[in-house]
Amino acid sequence: MTGEEKVILVNEHDDMIGVMDKMEAHKQGLLHRAFSVFIFNNRGEMLLQQRALNKYHSGGLWTNACCSHPMPGEKTQEAAARRLMEELGFNTVIEKIFDFTYKAEFENGLTEHEFDHVYAGEYEGRLNINQAEVSEACYKEISEIKNMLQTHPQKFTAWFHIAFPRIEEWWASRYQNISA
Repeated sequence: MTGEEKVILVNEHDDMIGVMDKMEAHKQGLLHRAFSVFIFNNRGEMLLQQRALNKYHSGGLWTNACCSHPMPGEKTQEAAARRLMEELGFNTVIEKIFDFTYKAEFENGLTEHEFDHVYAGEYEGRLNINQAEVSEACYKEISEIKNMLQTHPQKFTAWFHIAFPRIEEWWASRYQNISA
């Protein structure tokens, strides 16, 4: 990407109120649009990624399949699909399942203050991991992730802690509907 990456500043209703350099928005802790993608395989396991160590925050922590920010003028779902390809090397159908707002301060002085659109999908194929973004990726059972969040919470990103219970509930209701 040429030049500085921009984020879309929003109000508490996700209405666009401006555009700002990504790092400046994180320094000021301003609310901006983001997305998180959760991917499952046909056994109901969730795809986790370990963020690359050189990420500007939360490097080395485990989280959902991918997350980022749509660019100005880009639809959020299209941005989510783009990032799946950029980070993990695959395309799949994703659907929006909920959104939430959170604010997390990091040791390096940056603050994530995001209106986060959450998408989910299924994928069975090969991963082509972009090492600049992702250190590792693996599928884990929901129960194992829940246990890991309780026993080793420091190993996961701030937003994953918030989104996981809602994803767990969504997946359980979806799985029951499929198997009924």
